[in-house]
Amino acid sequence: MTQAPTHQIESLSAFAISAVQSAGEVALERFGQGRGTAKFDERLVTRAELQISEHFQAALDNQFPDHLVFTSKTLDTHYTHDSRRYLWIFDPIDGVDNYQAGIPIWGMSLALLENFWPVMGAFYMPATGDLFHARAGGDAYWGDKRIHMGRDRIIDDESVMFTFSRFHRHYLSEFPGKIRNLGCTGAHLCYVAMGRGDVALTANESFQDLAATRMIVEAAGGQFYKTSGERFYLNDHLNGERIDEHLLVTATGSCQVVLGYLEKRR
Repeated sequence: MTQAPTHQIESLSAFAISAVQSAGEVALERFGQGRGTAKFDERLVTRAELQISEHFQAALDNQFPDHLVFTSKTLDTHYTHDSRRYLWIFDPIDGVDNYQAGIPIWGMSLALLENFWPVMGAFYMPATGDLFHARAGGDAYWGDKRIHMGRDRIIDDESVMFTFSRFHRHYLSEFPGKIRNLGCTGAHLCYVAMGRGDVALTANESFQDLAATRMIVEAAGGQFYKTSGERFYLNDHLNGERIDEHLLVTATGSCQVVLGYLEKRR
């Protein structure tokens, strides 16, 4: 693949960060407005996701009208040299339960691919102002501060593992440290990337969910693994369907150590 000139990548990255922050302002308009009598207000979330997505699409149409936005139904994997080689993957709300309940740990992600090669990714948490971003092959950042996880993190009683909500239904655990579920996969992965956690275990994700945070994790020195211990490759799931496997995200060298503490329930 012929990479875009540096000045063009700068322009695309600047747009991405501006667009995701602007979309965050729209998201905050409905943040925490779920019905008090309902544990989950699907109508609120659906309207919010639609409004946020339309706002992003309008911004993209204004600046890069020929660029595409990811939908698995219209996916075209043919190589091209024109502007359609750019594909944006936008996830308007990650952590919908937190969003509708007024809990600030939620966010939105935006990734850019060029002929299906990763270019950059951003994850923004509007309620806290945290912005994580990275370019493929470059460094990962929290705001303007570079973040990186250690290559071989020691797993001990001070370690932190972020998990999904039904983790204990699937695993018997002897993990020596703290096990937490904050209700937002993107936040889990970014916290691991910046060293606030040591490992994250995810479930029921999709290409759209992970496209941006994949780049942040890898730029920070981490990797995605299957629970078999094999490397996981996100581009194998471009069809947009839910990923059946549980995924382990941690620093290179820590995967087998963490898996040694987990046993799948039968």
